[in-house]
Amino acid sequence: MNSTSHQIGWKTAVAIVVSNMIGTGIFTTLGFQLTDITNAYSIFLLCFIGGILALFGAFCYAELGSHFKGNGGDFIYLKETYHPLLGYLVSWISLIIGFSSPVALAALAMSKYLSAFDVSFGNSFAIGIIFLVSVFLSFSLKASSRFHNFFTLIKIAFIIVLIIVGIGISESKTIGNSLKLDDSWQKEIMLPAFATSLVFVTYSYTGWNSASYIAGEIKDVQKNLPKSLIVGTVFVTVCYLLVNFIMLKHAPVNQLAGKEDVMGEAANNMLGNTFGKVVNIFIALQLVATISGYLWVGSRLTQAFAKENRLWKSLSVGNKKGIPVRAIFAHAVIATLIILTGSFKEIFVYTAFILQLFASLAISTAYFIKKEDRKIFKSNLFYIFPTFFLLFSIYILYFTFIHNPKESIIGLGIVAVGIVLYLIDRKLSR
Repeated sequence: MNSTSHQIGWKTAVAIVVSNMIGTGIFTTLGFQLTDITNAYSIFLLCFIGGILALFGAFCYAELGSHFKGNGGDFIYLKETYHPLLGYLVSWISLIIGFSSPVALAALAMSKYLSAFDVSFGNSFAIGIIFLVSVFLSFSLKASSRFHNFFTLIKIAFIIVLIIVGIGISESKTIGNSLKLDDSWQKEIMLPAFATSLVFVTYSYTGWNSASYIAGEIKDVQKNLPKSLIVGTVFVTVCYLLVNFIMLKHAPVNQLAGKEDVMGEAANNMLGNTFGKVVNIFIALQLVATISGYLWVGSRLTQAFAKENRLWKSLSVGNKKGIPVRAIFAHAVIATLIILTGSFKEIFVYTAFILQLFASLAISTAYFIKKEDRKIFKSNLFYIFPTFFLLFSIYILYFTFIHNPKESIIGLGIVAVGIVLYLIDRKLSR
């Protein structure tokens, strides 16, 4: 058991949840949604469903995190409930996709937003930022907390100011908006495109489970883990609804559809070119907290995974302060390889597809916690949460596979590699 000096409070845990959730998705995915779904009610409904899924998932993880002690999250849940193979696979996916891909996407988004200054911030810049953040997270838990909390504070302050300004400023009558508020949403929600749009939305909410991975580092975990997951998720859901409203209010569909830097486009219309660039700078700065959050949490999961598997043993080594330095830099190297081998949207889709698949497997373990063993939700109404989550997940995964087979197969191919590595690891262990 970690001593109190090496544990974090609920506020830092909330900061980790918020920084993992608010990041790349909120400032990039609206453009992908608007290529097929254009009614504002449909967009808000997508955002609301994503928030409910994240909140219900957080309820399940709060119970799971209180039941299964220590760091590890999905790895512990799947290994203990089903089979070591699934624990191995979810850890493999977390190493290659779950935490490394969001780091890569956040760094690429930083480059995209900073390109508003007519300077080429390419892959080299994105890779440099990843390794710079990795260095800052390598000193001590106290230093990591300060670094992470500082950039999370920037993130939260920026989001709040952006929402106030965006709602307060009148829309430009000459430029127009995307606030299409008619009955066409009733047809749009029946389209396969609505389901595939949900894969972008659910990715935007990825991170609602992040604090559960470091349960072993949280003080009074049974009280503070549920608190951090639920407070963080509710805060982010409200922010997402309001930020989407602002982008729709201040830019027409043809200006946003298919683009990654959608907030930059809306900010230029809202504040003018000069102040719009200031917004781009703050979007880039808040993405530092996203990179930091994923490297922090991902490295702890990888360390827990590596301790139990011979093939990855070297990644379990920490420094004198107990920081899993090797795991941090392993994620940084993998994120670099992802940046060098795929386009933004391709990385986005296969990442979202596989994360939804394994989140669903982890959520399903909640059915196996006996009523008398549950510490938070004693009523059988608890089963509403995993059931709702799983039904929507099946809906999302089916249509994503049908409409994005290439990216889905890439994701499943990475899972297949993990199965082979599991068999090799078992053979080495014997």
